[in-house]
Amino acid sequence: MRFIASVYEKLQRHPKRVVFPEGAEPRVLQAARQFHSLRLGVPILLGDRATIKEAAERLNVTLEGVRIINPAESEDLDSFVRRFELLRHLKGIKEKEARDTMIKPNYYGAMMVAMHQADGLISGANEQSGSVLRPLFQIIKVAPQATTASSCMVMEVEDTRFGHDGVIMMADCGVIPEPDVEQLSDIAISTAQLARKLLGIRPRVALLSYSTKGSATHPSIGRVQAATGLARQKASDKGLEVDFDGELQVDAALVPEIAARKVPDSLVAGRANVLIFPDLNSGNIASKLIQHVAKAHAYGQILLGLDRPAADVSRGSNAHDVLGVAAIVGLQSIDYDHLYPGAGAKLPGE
Repeated sequence: MRFIASVYEKLQRHPKRVVFPEGAEPRVLQAARQFHSLRLGVPILLGDRATIKEAAERLNVTLEGVRIINPAESEDLDSFVRRFELLRHLKGIKEKEARDTMIKPNYYGAMMVAMHQADGLISGANEQSGSVLRPLFQIIKVAPQATTASSCMVMEVEDTRFGHDGVIMMADCGVIPEPDVEQLSDIAISTAQLARKLLGIRPRVALLSYSTKGSATHPSIGRVQAATGLARQKASDKGLEVDFDGELQVDAALVPEIAARKVPDSLVAGRANVLIFPDLNSGNIASKLIQHVAKAHAYGQILLGLDRPAADVSRGSNAHDVLGVAAIVGLQSIDYDHLYPGAGAKLPGE
């Protein structure tokens, strides 16, 4: 709770508009109510107005300060449909198909963010990841100076000896199944940039493997080694103050005593606050293990590399998780072009 309280405090100074496509979902309603109560900004719920109001009444949740939009009845629907036709014209999409698509809350919400009518989007409490990611990739797309869209989890554990005061950034846990060297380096850079923005610290990034500094040989280990070198080069080119090391086993990355034996000269080993996994299997499994076995507070998936801020929350999330992710996305949107220069400069279809 230490970390997320600091996020709330920062966002209260720059409140933002966050759209929630799953407007009638109880956890979303509770999170939206808290988002307004904590003065974090304006929550926007998408869906049928009567259904949302009935769900709120059952939960005894007031909708004061909460905006509700039914995409099918929205005054912006026609312009959104035209924008979507422009975006998808190479796919041969016609007006009726565009309209049928745009009344879907995830698509409508993505277009709201793309058109600067909301500052970020949170979805996934009741949706599979594909249903959340597909509209974002079709409408918002990858930021101009980014080449890879990925995701990270922000984990807060009770033991403050790990990470930065108990906070560890973990990526990629939700998007790219088998990242290549280029993608892995991009994931490391994007996650480091987010760590600096959220935590205000020098990121120490460990690119993980089952090997530490050549203790085993395998093509997957070579990929991690190459990605580490490429991430260093990219950080240097961007003028980023970040430390990278890899390949490292996770104990060498996090435990000072083990790091002292395995990699005594490392600037990262034993003190890592960002963990980059070699593939989606390991990242997703590790993040859920930490969340449920170590009882960590888990906030994510925070999407990285997109032209606008968004997140795909787990279907296992509770209202507190959704609120925390919404606050992180809101905080991301402040000076978002510092994370991704040129982000948000163009409207979709331009």
